[in-house]
Amino acid sequence: MPILFNDQTKEFHLYNQAISYIMTVLPNGQLGQLYYGKKIRHNASFSHLLEQRPRPLSACTFEGNMSFSLEHIRQEYPCYGTGDFKYPAYEILQQNGSDITEFEYVSHQIYKGKPALIDKMPSTYVESDEEATTLEITLKDALIQTELVLTYTIYEERPVITRHATFKHLGQEEVTLTNAMSMAVDFPDYNYEMIELTGAWSRERYVKHRKLEHGIQSVYSMRGASSSNYNPFLALKRPQTTENSGEVYGFSLVYSGNFLAQAEVHTYGTTRVMMGLHPNRFNWVLKQGDVFQTPEVVMVYSEDGLNGMSQTYHELYRTRLCRGYWRDRVRPILVNNWEATYFDFNEDKIVSIAKDAKELGIELFVLDDGWFGNREDDTVGLGDWYVKNFDKLPNGIAGLANRVTDLGIKFGLWFEPEMVNKNSDLYRAHPDWILTTPNRGACHGRHQFVLDFSRKEVVDYIYEAMAKVLSEAPISYVKWDMNRNITECFSAVASAKDQGKVFHKYILGVYDLYDRLTTEFPEILFESCASGGSRFDPGMLYYAPQTWTSDDTDAVERLKIQYGTSMVYPISSMGSHVSAIPNHQLYRNAPLSTRANVAYFGTFGYELDLNKLTEAEKNEVKQQVAFFKEYRETIFNGTFYRLLSPFEGNETCWMIVSQDQKTALVGYYRPLNEVNVGFRRVKLQGLNPDLKYTVSINETTNYGDELMNAGLITSDGSCGENKAPYDGTNGDYQSRIYLLKAE
Repeated sequence: MPILFNDQTKEFHLYNQAISYIMTVLPNGQLGQLYYGKKIRHNASFSHLLEQRPRPLSACTFEGNMSFSLEHIRQEYPCYGTGDFKYPAYEILQQNGSDITEFEYVSHQIYKGKPALIDKMPSTYVESDEEATTLEITLKDALIQTELVLTYTIYEERPVITRHATFKHLGQEEVTLTNAMSMAVDFPDYNYEMIELTGAWSRERYVKHRKLEHGIQSVYSMRGASSSNYNPFLALKRPQTTENSGEVYGFSLVYSGNFLAQAEVHTYGTTRVMMGLHPNRFNWVLKQGDVFQTPEVVMVYSEDGLNGMSQTYHELYRTRLCRGYWRDRVRPILVNNWEATYFDFNEDKIVSIAKDAKELGIELFVLDDGWFGNREDDTVGLGDWYVKNFDKLPNGIAGLANRVTDLGIKFGLWFEPEMVNKNSDLYRAHPDWILTTPNRGACHGRHQFVLDFSRKEVVDYIYEAMAKVLSEAPISYVKWDMNRNITECFSAVASAKDQGKVFHKYILGVYDLYDRLTTEFPEILFESCASGGSRFDPGMLYYAPQTWTSDDTDAVERLKIQYGTSMVYPISSMGSHVSAIPNHQLYRNAPLSTRANVAYFGTFGYELDLNKLTEAEKNEVKQQVAFFKEYRETIFNGTFYRLLSPFEGNETCWMIVSQDQKTALVGYYRPLNEVNVGFRRVKLQGLNPDLKYTVSINETTNYGDELMNAGLITSDGSCGENKAPYDGTNGDYQSRIYLLKAE
C-alpha cells in the first residue's frame, strides 16, 4: 500500500515509483511538511527533515522551548495567529470576533480507492479501487467543536497527488469560514521560476515565466469564472528545467469560479504554495451539522521537464476527469455557422451549408447564436430557449434538425443558459432572477445579465427549457456559451450573512445543470465555451470533454494559445477550427493549408461559409477532412510534445506520437518568411529509437534515434521562390505537417 504511517514518529509517507510526499504530526498536534519530490526510500524516521532551531524574536508555541515556532516550521495546512505570520490556508471567524484556531490531530484512515466530492463538485476519479490509495486525516479544534479533514489521494501509476479539505462544524454556536484553500505546500527553498497561463479574450493562456522573489506572486480570478486573464494553474520549475528535463511541480485546481493560486517566499527563503477558492467575497456560515468541502487540487511532480508534467495532466484529465459516452471516442468533425452567417440566416441557408458539409465529409453541423426568442442581435432574446421567429425557422428547431440529419450528418445547437437579456420574456416575468445589488446600477456586458444560478428555481427553469428542446429534436451536440462575468454579485433571496456564499453557490448551480443534462442526455457531446476560452478549466472538463479554446481563430495566434493550453489540457479537449479569411479577429490572410495545419491539433472543424468556397478550396477541404479522419485516433490518444515555442521565436513545433510509437505527426510553423537562411533541425521526441520511420515530404527513412538526436530538417535555407515541399496540396512556407510512419 503506497501510504505508510509510522505510529512511533507519527509520520505519513505517500509514495509510488515516481514520487514521495512526507508529513508528520508536530508536537502541538498540527501537521508539518517534511518532503515532496522525487521518490526516496522509506526510513524508520524522517524527523531529521524537520527544520527547527532558535531564531531571534520568534513567537514560540511552548514556553521554555525557543526552537518550535510555526513561522519557521514548514506546515501542511497552516493557520494564522499562533506564531506563523505568513498567509494562512484557512480562517474561521467565531462569535466573539476571534479567528484563532488550533486544529490538532485526532485520527486517520487509509483505504483503497478515491472518494467523490460533495455537491456535484468535479474531481478526478478511479475506475478500480486498485488505481489509487486515499489518506484522510482528521483534526479537531475542541474549543469551537469543529473538525477538519484533509484528504490526499495518490495514484499508483501516476506522479499525481490530489488534495481537498472538509470542514465539519459540530458546535452550537455558528462560525464563519472566511478562507478555505484546497491545499498548501511549504518548500524549503525558493530557487524556482513560476509558470502561469495568463492573457485576455482572444489571447488566452499565454505562457509566462517569472523568477520567485521575496513576497507574493499570485494569479487569481474574482470574475465568477476561472477567466481568460489567469488559468487556475501554476507550476514551479527549477531555473535549468526545460521542456524535456529537470524538476517541475504542477498545481491545477478542478474548479470553474473565483480562485487564488499563489507562491509566497518568506524572508528566510522558504516558499509556500497555496491554491483554492478566492477569499474575496467568500464567507460561509457553518451552523451545527454543516459541512463545507473545498474543490480538488491536482498536484503533479515531474523530473522529465515541462513535457513530462503536461503529459501526466493530459492522460489523467483525458481518462480520469472527462467522463461518459464521449470520453474515449474521437470527436466528429463539425462546421459552425457563426462566422459564416452571424444572426443573418434562415432554414434554407442553414440547410445549404449543411449540404456542402456532407459533400465535403464533415460529420456535424452546429447552429450557433440567433435561433431562439426574437433574437436578431445581441440585445434581445437570451433566456427564451424556444423559437419565436417562424419567418426564420418556420419548422422550429425540430424541423431544421430533421432536415439536417436527413442529409446524413448530425445536428448541434448553441445555448447560453446562464444569461438573460432584459428584452426577453424571461426577464419580464422574473426581473429578480438576475444577480444585481438593490437600489444600485448594474453593469451589463454584451447587453446581457447573469442569472442567479445560486437559486434552485432558476436552475430548474433553465433545465426544463433546455431539456424540452433537446428531447424534441435529434440534437447530438451542445455548445454551452457564457459571454460575461459576474458583477454586483448579490442574490435577491439570500440573507445578508449568506451573500458571501453566492459566488460559490453560483458555480455549484452551473455544475448541477450540467449534471442533470448530461445524465438525461448521455450521448450528447457538450462543448463548454465562455467568450472562447474564458472558462477553460478542469472543472468544465468533468462535464464537457472539450472546450472552445478561443474566439481568436487566426492560425498564427492560435499557435500561442494552443501551445499554452497544452501546458495542462489534453489536445482532445481543445476546440480548434479552420475559419474564414480575412480572419475576423486579426484580418490576417493565412492560407487554407496553414489554418488546417494548426487546427488538426485539437478537435478540428470549420467556422466559415462552405457555400462561398471555390471548387479548388472545396477539394482541399475534402483532403483535410480525410487526412484528419485517418489520423484523429493518434491525435486524440497520442502523447503530445512541445518542441519549439512560439513565445521564443519565429518557429513553433510540436508533435504527437501514437501509443504504439508507430505513427507520429509533427507540426512545424514559421509565420514570418525568411530569405537565404541556414539549415535548421528540430530534435523529435517520443519515438522508438529502434524503429525505422518514413518521413513524408522528403520521403526519407530514418531510425527513431536519428530523428531524436540528429533531428529533423525543418528549414532548408531556400529563398522564397524555392519553397520546401509540403505534404499536401499547396506549397506553403508558413506551415508543414510531417507524417512519420514506422516500417
